[in-house]
Amino acid sequence: MDQRQYPAEGIVVYYAPRLCIHAQECVRGLPEVFRRGERPWVQPQHATPDRIAEVIGRCPSGALQYVRLDGGPGEAVPQGISLRFVPNGPVYVRGALEFKTPDGEVIFRGTRAALCRCGASKNKPFCDNSHLETGFEAEGAALEVGRDG
Repeated sequence: MDQRQYPAEGIVVYYAPRLCIHAQECVRGLPEVFRRGERPWVQPQHATPDRIAEVIGRCPSGALQYVRLDGGPGEAVPQGISLRFVPNGPVYVRGALEFKTPDGEVIFRGTRAALCRCGASKNKPFCDNSHLETGFEAEGAALEVGRDG
C-alpha cells in the first residue's frame, strides 16, 4: 500500500492516501501540522511528537500513523475490538487488526480502520466515501468487544 513519510525531530509521520476518508480529525486537532491545501500537507516540525501522536490517535481510518524516534511511547494497541457504526457511513474499527486476502496475503495491519458498509467502495474492505454518492442510509451504533486474558 502506498505510504508517504514525513520526518521531523523525534517522530516520523506516515500517511496512506488510499485509507484516508477525510474525517479531518487531524486538521481540526492540529492545523499547524496537518495543512490541507499545502505541499507537503503534513509538517510535523510544527508540533511536539507527543501532541502529534495524540492527534494521529484520533484518525479513524488508520491513514495516519507514526513512529517515535525520541523514545516516547508508540501507539497503544487496544486490548479488545471496538466498532462504531457511523450514521449513514462506514464502521470504524479499533483493535489489533490484520486483514488478509483469501490467499492469506496481509493487506493491512494496524490499530484503526474505516470499513465500507454501503457496498459501493472501490477500495474494499475499506471505506472510500462512496456512501456519500450512493445515498446510503443506516443508523449508527457503538459496540465494544473485550478480549480474554
